[in-house]
Amino acid sequence: MEPTIPSTGAYRHQDDDLVVAMLEALRVFRSSDQELRQRVSASMRMNVRDLQALQFVISAQNRDELATPRGVAAHLHISTASTTKLLDRLTRSGHLERAPHPTDRRSLLISATQHAHEEVRERLAPMHARMAEIARDVPSHARPAVVQFLRRMAAQLDHAGEIAPLRPDPDLDQDVATAPHTDPEADADPRRTT
Repeated sequence: MEPTIPSTGAYRHQDDDLVVAMLEALRVFRSSDQELRQRVSASMRMNVRDLQALQFVISAQNRDELATPRGVAAHLHISTASTTKLLDRLTRSGHLERAPHPTDRRSLLISATQHAHEEVRERLAPMHARMAEIARDVPSHARPAVVQFLRRMAAQLDHAGEIAPLRPDPDLDQDVATAPHTDPEADADPRRTT
């Protein structure tokens, strides 16, 4: 069953209905992917960022590449202090191990434990198999175009510049227009973070 995420109409300015349909399908996929990551991390009792770090390390190992704290920090776009805390959590939980780097005394190597490999494979392999089935349904002559489309779109998203902040409506009272946006629920409960 296909997700029933309503159209945002964000691509209405396009004059090609198939282009609009492709962009809307991509938006639905991205939304579903984000929701899946949240569900998977919650079911594994792990936050999304920790799961992303674990997947990054496992992926590096599968490619016979070395994973380091610096690589994790760069992949997740987080500080070295946050990376250290994250790696501490995953080491304490038995999912990662640290070892001295063979050529850089200032660095460490990070590897996923056998337990982590088994846990991730057990939970994600069935979904990955279903995704491969869906990919096989794409006609073979169209697959190169799909791959190129997705890679070019990923590159565009990776290299998109900073987006300017929204400006207040100049017709509004300046005190109202420049007041910070507030969340009434967050204001009611100071322990809640957004």
